[in-house]
Amino acid sequence: MDVLQAGIGEFSVTDPDELRAFMRTEKRRAMVDKVMPEAEAIRRYVKDGDYVSFDFSSFTRGPASLVREIIRQRRRDLWFAAKFTLMETTLLAVGGCLRGVDVGFLGLGRLIGKWVQEGRIKVTEWTNGTLTLRHLAGAMGVPFLPTRSLLATDTLTYSGAKVVQDPFTGKPIALVPAVNPDVGLVHVHQCDIYGNARCFGPGVSPLETAMASKRTIISTEEIITTDDIRKEPSKTTIPYYMVDAVVYAPFGSLPGGTQGLYEMDIPHFLEFMGASRDEQKMAAYLDKYVYSVASHEEFLDKRVGMARLLELKRQATIKEGYH
Repeated sequence: MDVLQAGIGEFSVTDPDELRAFMRTEKRRAMVDKVMPEAEAIRRYVKDGDYVSFDFSSFTRGPASLVREIIRQRRRDLWFAAKFTLMETTLLAVGGCLRGVDVGFLGLGRLIGKWVQEGRIKVTEWTNGTLTLRHLAGAMGVPFLPTRSLLATDTLTYSGAKVVQDPFTGKPIALVPAVNPDVGLVHVHQCDIYGNARCFGPGVSPLETAMASKRTIISTEEIITTDDIRKEPSKTTIPYYMVDAVVYAPFGSLPGGTQGLYEMDIPHFLEFMGASRDEQKMAAYLDKYVYSVASHEEFLDKRVGMARLLELKRQATIKEGYH
C-alpha cells in the first residue's frame, strides 16, 4: 500500500498482539470489589510518563475530581488525549503534569496556547472526531482505521496520520493509528462495586475509552447494587471486566455538570477563565481548589458548600435520559 502523505506529529503505537496479551493476563475477570479511595486509585494506576485519556468534557460528565487528584499527586511527563477537553489541559499544564497533548480541542485559556507556542508542551494535532476514532481502533484491537475527514487539511500535516491509496477505489484515504491509553478516566452516573457502569444522556466514547485503555478508573455519582444492574442489563454502558478501580465521587464533575443530577457551576468557570490568562493567577487557582484541600470531599465541603451543591441540583431541570 503506497503512502501518499504522512503527518509529522509525534505519536506512539501499541502492538495489538501485545495489547491482547496484556488484557488477557492483567485484566481480572473475577467479580471482586474494586471500590477504593480516589487517592489510592490514582496512586495505584497513574504513573509518571503515562498516556492518559478520558471521556467527555469539563462542561458535562467529565472526570474532574480524578484530574484534580492527578495534579495533587504531582504526576509528571503525562501525554494527554484532549478530545472534547476544556479546562483539563490548562490545569494539568499549570500543575506541571504534561509532556504533550494529542489535540482534538486544545483547551481553554491563553496560557496553554502560549506554552505550546513556546515549546514547553508538545502537541500532535488531530480533530475531536479522529482522536475518538483512534480510541475506537484501540478498542477494536486493530492498528488503524480509515477516515476522509483529515484529507486536504493542515491538521493532517501536523497529525500522525498517513494518506494511502484506497485499494478498492484508488482514491486517497487517511489512516489514523489506534491509541491504547495507559489509563482511561470515565465519570458515570451509576456503578456497582465490581465496575458495571451506567452513563445516561449524551456522551462521546465512554465504552471505547474503557475498552482501549490498559487501566480504567471509574468515578461514579452513585454506587448501586449488582441486583439493580442485573434487572436492566441494557443500561450498562461499561462492563465490570474493563474496569480496574471504582471511586465513589458524588459531584465528581464539578465545576461541570452531570446530566439529570446537577448543572455546571458557571461562576466557577468564569473564575477559571479570569485566572487562565496569567500564570500566577492560575497557580493561585490550583492552590485554592487542588493543593489546599486533601480530597474531593474536602473540596466539596470547603470550596463549594452544601448551599451551592443544592442550588446546582435544583438547576438540573432537564431529566430526560436520566433514570
